[in-house]
Amino acid sequence: MPNPDPTQDVVRDSPQGVAPDPLGPRDPRDVPRDLPPDATAGEVLAPYLHARSADFLRGLRLHTESGAGTGGAEEAARTLRAAARRISGTLHTYRPLLDPAWADQLRAELAWLSGTLALEHACTSRLVRLADALARLAGGGTAATAAVPAARAGGDPEGSRGLTVGAARAGALLERQLTLARTRAHSAALQALGSARFHAVADAVALLASEVPLGPAGAARADEVLDAPAAVVERRLRDAVGVLPLARAAAPYNAAALGLTAGESQDAPWHQTRGLLRLHRYAAEVLRGDGVPDPVLYEAARALDRHRDAAEAAAAASAAARTPRIAPATAYALGVLHADQRHEVEAARFAFQRAWSRTTAPVR
Repeated sequence: MPNPDPTQDVVRDSPQGVAPDPLGPRDPRDVPRDLPPDATAGEVLAPYLHARSADFLRGLRLHTESGAGTGGAEEAARTLRAAARRISGTLHTYRPLLDPAWADQLRAELAWLSGTLALEHACTSRLVRLADALARLAGGGTAATAAVPAARAGGDPEGSRGLTVGAARAGALLERQLTLARTRAHSAALQALGSARFHAVADAVALLASEVPLGPAGAARADEVLDAPAAVVERRLRDAVGVLPLARAAAPYNAAALGLTAGESQDAPWHQTRGLLRLHRYAAEVLRGDGVPDPVLYEAARALDRHRDAAEAAAAASAAARTPRIAPATAYALGVLHADQRHEVEAARFAFQRAWSRTTAPVR
């Protein structure tokens, strides 16, 4: 069975990637704060995993009680995804303390589920983002228009009217493409939720709600073994941030990184950092036990969510521009849209740089 890296999680939290976690702040009762000196690692991990499993089962109940395509179904999917990624992230970080075969198998299945459920939401959020950006650009334009090469801009004899006409056609093209992708993702999600594979995952999580399969190290004292796995994730995160070009992200709308194709190849390290930051935040939830997200890490995470959303929206605009036999005005509007979203990528990098600069100590 495949063993995917949870740092490649593609889950979305909201249409614009900035909404609070659908599960809300962690309940302070989830993990005991005042453990006896001889408390074991299992006595810290188990309550957290029990609580996240209960969240998953709550999402499953919401899904069962709601009809497909309703607001309740969307809330159920968000709850399932949020719980699945927390369980998966915890199994990844604290694998040395758990039964490794069990942890790897459940983690792989949760990654399959969360990834499948995320696709429909990703298509919807991308369409909303691009439609809003097109409406804004056609209504008056932004600095993004300056990023379109002069030769291309000069080739539009209709000027701003050409952008308006092209925006309408570009919006229609994007809607057709992304609606088709969303419909396919919706069908895949319904098929997954009705499959025997999903029911096996739900059964495994239901068992986790009452029993956590621990390895030998799980019986060791928490103060001796619990910090080490979290420190590994934190070190990987800091190493990943260390190779990012934060100096170039020190100002928003960094013109040097813009262009119709330049930039996409540089996105991967930022996406990897986003996944590692997520793992770090979840590990901190286990260690702190207070259930309150660190505000600086939360701000940094949201900036990287914005980065991911804008980068993928830019890629969608670029893909649409490669559609055969589209009108020049449509291609021009898609080029402006691409540049606009690459501006958003740079703005998100700037926001992350500012938030990360305030992260000077490990979160414990």
